[in-house]
Amino acid sequence: MSPTPQKPFSQACENNKQPILSVLIPRLATCRHVLEIGSGTGQHAVYFASAMPHLEWQTSDLSDNHDAIQQWLSEYPGKNIRAPLTLDATQPDWPVASTDAVFSANTLHIMPWESVLSLLDGCTRVLPPKGKLIVYGPFNEQGQFTSESNAAFDQWLKSQAPHRGIRNRQTLEIEAAERGLVLTETLELPANNRCLVFVRR
Repeated sequence: MSPTPQKPFSQACENNKQPILSVLIPRLATCRHVLEIGSGTGQHAVYFASAMPHLEWQTSDLSDNHDAIQQWLSEYPGKNIRAPLTLDATQPDWPVASTDAVFSANTLHIMPWESVLSLLDGCTRVLPPKGKLIVYGPFNEQGQFTSESNAAFDQWLKSQAPHRGIRNRQTLEIEAAERGLVLTETLELPANNRCLVFVRR
């Protein structure tokens, strides 16, 4: 009998899921629907949805990643995760018309800067007033790396694709504010990462 294939697994997701959850629980307490952009392996979705059963957790990603997400969702016993939607931040019409909150982890330094701006544009369309955008990942401060490891990571990212790189928090804050998304919290998390919390005006 052939062995059961292993689900896709991200060690980074395993390492950061609890610190991120500690940020999400109080900030999503009054939300009912969350759109996750870039669900990746699906590990975060399963972990967060199980810890916050009051939420309907909508996964999404490029179609290439749907199989991985489905493998994790197939073993989830709860009813509050939705199958992944195909979502590219640059598409003019997102497959979700409205949501209480948007969450995205480790995506902004992977996508081109133009796509980051498109993500902000999309959040402006789907979030109601006081809706939240929460993003997790490494960010520069005043154009400077916050650690040597982040500088090395940025160099590695650019070696993979020139459009990649750690984003500057202040630049993101300005662009978001121009779209009606106000940065209300910058939370330091382990391994030189941050959670940024934006609220829709």
